[in-house]
Amino acid sequence: MTMIDQEQLNRWRLVLGAASEEKLQSFGTGGVHLDEESRLMDEALAAIYDDTSAGSAESGVDTGGSRKAGLGASAPKLAKWLGDIRTFFPPDVVSVIQADAIERKGLHQLLYEPELLSQVKPDIQMVATLMALKGKIPERTKETARQLVKAVVDEIVKRLSQDLRRAVTGALNRRQHSPLPSATGLDWNTTIRKNLKHYDKERGLLLPEKVYFFDRARRSKEWTVILDIDQSGSMAGSVIYASIIGSIFASMPALDTRVVAFDTEVVDLSEQCAEDPVDMLFGIQLGGGTDINKSISYCSSFITEPKKTLFILVSDLYEGGNRTEMLQRLIDMHQTGVKTICLLALSDEGVPSYDEAVAKKLSQYGIPCFGCSPDKLPELIEGALKGHDLSMLAEKVKQGQGK
Repeated sequence: MTMIDQEQLNRWRLVLGAASEEKLQSFGTGGVHLDEESRLMDEALAAIYDDTSAGSAESGVDTGGSRKAGLGASAPKLAKWLGDIRTFFPPDVVSVIQADAIERKGLHQLLYEPELLSQVKPDIQMVATLMALKGKIPERTKETARQLVKAVVDEIVKRLSQDLRRAVTGALNRRQHSPLPSATGLDWNTTIRKNLKHYDKERGLLLPEKVYFFDRARRSKEWTVILDIDQSGSMAGSVIYASIIGSIFASMPALDTRVVAFDTEVVDLSEQCAEDPVDMLFGIQLGGGTDINKSISYCSSFITEPKKTLFILVSDLYEGGNRTEMLQRLIDMHQTGVKTICLLALSDEGVPSYDEAVAKKLSQYGIPCFGCSPDKLPELIEGALKGHDLSMLAEKVKQGQGK
């Protein structure tokens, strides 16, 4: 390596930890010099990522490794650490460090002290942890845990609700226009097409003489939307997003929404979904086996008008039940006219491991299988309700995510 400047040297020291300090001294003219803020940052990182045993992490005892800091068993020390990481790192990094703290160091103390839990940054990973360990959360901490989950639910609803409502509104009853203005019912295509003659070339602006709006009136329960959600542990983020999105759908009169979660058993969450999405999430049990076939069989009972039904299976497609029957049920459902989609992931993290053979088989029959970010779901829903080709729609969504 060539000589590097002081800032780079200090950054490498923070990345590699205290054990690297002696070797790094030779790469800079002035050696490693961390200021007070950097030292505190280093201690916060060392508490989780230095190469020590989980036992010493819990106790705060130096076992002879390279570790210079520890969270210890005391609430004050852990509270300070929570404060430090939120001070020094951006929210997305804080989420990763918190998750690593629980996984690598077993810091379940966060769940047992309301004062500590209240300092945790609310995020998807922490909600997944609370869902997985909900049976171990003591009574005195349950309300704090509920408030943390509610903060995440509210944030996701705020982020997605408007776009999802606009997508559904825009897709239904699009042929009739109304004299009543509606932001969610604006017919962009007709408005632009009929006002092209009013285009101002000098200013590069379209000045519409008349704006067209779709008629918002529609019959109740015009479409059935079924979300069938795999509760496997690897699907935690997808389970949370899918469940909350189900609650948004349930609030729309035009949709008859069903939310079903499954492992080897099937749980119908439709009522909880419509009433309180926080209670619904605490009703989900992450982990366990997988019987996709059983859940599809259960969901089939809700299909009364196949051509007015959207079935979304959120699963990695690893089937522990009857795989052949599962495939045939999905193919039969698709061939009767049900809009059938398999989301291998509904999360910001990308697509996890999945059964490629099953996904390929379903794709051959016109059932798209792909990962979808929550922000792209409104586009997918609108296209499906409009009757667009699902395979082409899936490709469009995937390309949009890659930009």
